Amino acid sequence: MEEEKITNGNHTVTPKDVEIDSKIIRACSTSNQKDDNFMPTESQQTDGKKKRKKKTNIITEGKDGEGTSFDNKRPVRNSSRNNSLIYNNILNDEYNPERIGRNGKIRKSQYNKDTNCHQCKRNDKGRVVLCQECGTKRYCVPCMTTWYPNMTEEMFTECCPVCLDNCNCKSCLRDVRPNVKQKIDFQPSVDQKVQYSIYILHVLLPFLERLNKEHIQEKLIESKIQGCTLSELRLEEVRCSLEERMYCDCCKTSIFHLHRSCPLCHYDLCLQCCRELRDGNPQGNKDEVPIEFNDPGNKYLHGGEDNSKQDVTTVLTPTQMKSHDWKSGEDGRIPCPPESMGGCGRGILELMQIEKVDHVSSLLENVQDLLKKHKLEEDMREMPEERCTCSQFLNESDADDNQLCKAASRENSNDNYLYCPRAVDIQSGDLKHFQWHWSKGQPVIVSNVLETTLGLSWEPMVMWRAFRQISVLKKNSILGVSALNCLNWCEVDINVHQFFMSYMEGRYDEKGWPQLLKLKDWPPSTLFEERLPRHGVEFITCLPFKEYTHPRDGYLNLAVKLPTKSLKPDMGPKTYIAYGVAQELGRGDSVTKLHCDMSDAVNVLTHTATVPHNSEMLKTIEELKQRHKVQDQKELFGLDIDITEDVDDKQLCSRKEGIPGNSQEEYDVERNSHDIDVEGNIDNNQDVDEKRRSSCKRVPTQSLNTTSKKRKCEKPENSSDTDKCDRSHCEEVCQNEQKEVINDTDEHDGNIGTSVDKFDLEEGGALWDIFRREDTPILEEYLKKHFREFRHTYCRPLQQVIHPIHDQTFYLTLEHKRRLKEEFGIEPWTFVQKLGDAVFIPAGCPHQVRNLKSCIKVALDFVSPENVGECIQLTDDFRVLPQNHRAKEDKLEVKKIAYYAVKDAVLDLENPHRTKEDTKGKQKKKPGRKKKSD
Repeated sequence: MEEEKITNGNHTVTPKDVEIDSKIIRACSTSNQKDDNFMPTESQQTDGKKKRKKKTNIITEGKDGEGTSFDNKRPVRNSSRNNSLIYNNILNDEYNPERIGRNGKIRKSQYNKDTNCHQCKRNDKGRVVLCQECGTKRYCVPCMTTWYPNMTEEMFTECCPVCLDNCNCKSCLRDVRPNVKQKIDFQPSVDQKVQYSIYILHVLLPFLERLNKEHIQEKLIESKIQGCTLSELRLEEVRCSLEERMYCDCCKTSIFHLHRSCPLCHYDLCLQCCRELRDGNPQGNKDEVPIEFNDPGNKYLHGGEDNSKQDVTTVLTPTQMKSHDWKSGEDGRIPCPPESMGGCGRGILELMQIEKVDHVSSLLENVQDLLKKHKLEEDMREMPEERCTCSQFLNESDADDNQLCKAASRENSNDNYLYCPRAVDIQSGDLKHFQWHWSKGQPVIVSNVLETTLGLSWEPMVMWRAFRQISVLKKNSILGVSALNCLNWCEVDINVHQFFMSYMEGRYDEKGWPQLLKLKDWPPSTLFEERLPRHGVEFITCLPFKEYTHPRDGYLNLAVKLPTKSLKPDMGPKTYIAYGVAQELGRGDSVTKLHCDMSDAVNVLTHTATVPHNSEMLKTIEELKQRHKVQDQKELFGLDIDITEDVDDKQLCSRKEGIPGNSQEEYDVERNSHDIDVEGNIDNNQDVDEKRRSSCKRVPTQSLNTTSKKRKCEKPENSSDTDKCDRSHCEEVCQNEQKEVINDTDEHDGNIGTSVDKFDLEEGGALWDIFRREDTPILEEYLKKHFREFRHTYCRPLQQVIHPIHDQTFYLTLEHKRRLKEEFGIEPWTFVQKLGDAVFIPAGCPHQVRNLKSCIKVALDFVSPENVGECIQLTDDFRVLPQNHRAKEDKLEVKKIAYYAVKDAVLDLENPHRTKEDTKGKQKKKPGRKKKSD
């Protein structure tokens, strides 16, 4: 016969255990009280001197089996009452036989009278579970199920979140424990520091030579103006502290050394503007291009009429620049520009210096001498493709199992596969493998990076609690924020808590259309680690290849080389939180539009949430999509179609042929004009070489010998009208193409059978398209040709393009990507970012992102030695934009970063045991002219 068992919570006690424990109870009772009736009753207390009552919490077993707390009730210490209390505490693991000493007393080092839950700091929410690891922390059942859904009670008993360093209570999120902070320390060894320094000097030597050449040319012109030799040239030094940032008043590019300045009004001019002005072709002084947008009303967003009755008005374009009478002298002198350009028009610009005049030249000589003594062991940029271990897996069926991911289907190309290692598999030797792909300008995807962290939750409400707590402490409660509506690209004010609730549950406008909002750069502070300190540590912990990505100690991250007290660019981390749906809506998608980052970047997907849509919602979405389609045909292609008219694809195809002034080649998107396979390849090869610009260099390629089945979208045999396409047939091929493109028709991919259209992507969070650098000129040409087919502010069609990439007003849908390959023969790397994936984006690669689910992504910018040249090229692109362009300002100061990186590498080679503390010191006050105040 089975013994009768008594169950309380997680503990099961038999009568034998009770008999054994009763002895312990009697020992405890005897040692803790001299007399059973020692405590006076309440009536006795009122007669005598009043004593201060202690607040006592007693946990007993309720009807539901959970503990019940009674506050402010003073128990009477009698034998039976005390035994019952201790017995209940035994069942609740407060009195554990293992923690009772030989004398029958509780070990004070292991017993804590506090029964409050560590998470909520309350004791009225039922049963609590005590951690056996620390013996002090308790968690109540509601907090365990709410804030730690992936942990069982047994896991809490064995080791609580505090012991695991991933507790997300308010106090732990605010105050990072020292042992947790130590996990992000990343210091290279002396040998690594020497090798990295040699590599930095080797890669940045061309930059330093070019910089020295520019300085010598300008100093030669100045020596002729002053009538002296180059060695006799003396320049006035500008007093510019490290906390200040100096910009060219003409092109807004940063200045860190030689420049020209007016002695009367202190108008500053960079050397590049000086050269362009002497050549008679200044590029950096384009006037502002103000554009007025008129709100057409909410009905317009879903196919209604335009209430404004006005088009977008362009007041000024870059080609309509004001004619300024500003020219250089024959001897190279440059007068101060007129007042209309910000100058005084009276002075002559003098050559000024911030560092010593010969500092760059002496630094170059020092670098050249060091490189003669220290040889680079292996330059991965010059290694042949055969040395890359990925090459042996290109034609194998298990490519994805060997750290490769197919992301493109370019013909005769060797870069269709991307390097995709797993974070847990990365070894020290994989850094060179990363450098090989990175130096080729290829993105890198590292999967499962969250498995390398301590396991802190990235749930939106956890982040909100952490941020809200700090805001309240600083008396700066930020309860409302501005979010961007992806339908009309206008800001909306919303409560942060409400935003995060809609992040999980979804949000719709009055028409039933998904309202996709995005918070950019939240929290609204440049110091992510200050507002979300614990999450900041968690993010740095998960970063792969920390030699490049660590924001403070990454030796190959040149952004950390700036002096300690200098004004540094905002490199992140930054959070990007946005809603998302798997279906491509075509209008109002949760996207980051096509753009180029100012530097290299790494983007980590830390959390996703799927918002379900019922059949009624999907039906409403499809109805609104049809209205959008008719509105697009009417506004973008000039087809006079009534919104209430039921128009099929056959009628649209036939009507488009009669559009006046629009060529069939530009607007005909029928699929029966070419034989297209499932990956978008065109059978009849078009000659696109003549369309490429001379600056576009092709990387030598070789065939991968991959074969693919072709599926044609042809006119059915029983159709007599050759100018019309069969709707069902084209729709079938279109759906197949969409599935194939997103999943890359790769049988080796783990997501076989997934489809964005059918809402069954389980692991995917965001769809990425990253273009190659060499394809950028062709991409810009396509966007300039078709820009009127895109919508942006107020969901209006675009009226003009200043720069196709830097305007950040384009998102290429699946249809546009198909046409891009059909017309110009290029395609991006396309892949789905899964939870825990870290995507490395090289500088200079245009890219766009669409959220398939609600996503929280954390991104960090860094500057790698390999891509300094690309960052400088981007800076040159920014400086020729109009003055009021969003990307005009040089926020990175890449030349200054590269200059200090060289200086730092030289010092480390001369003294490898040098530490960061050795470089700290007071800045010497420079004599000379003080920098003008802004």
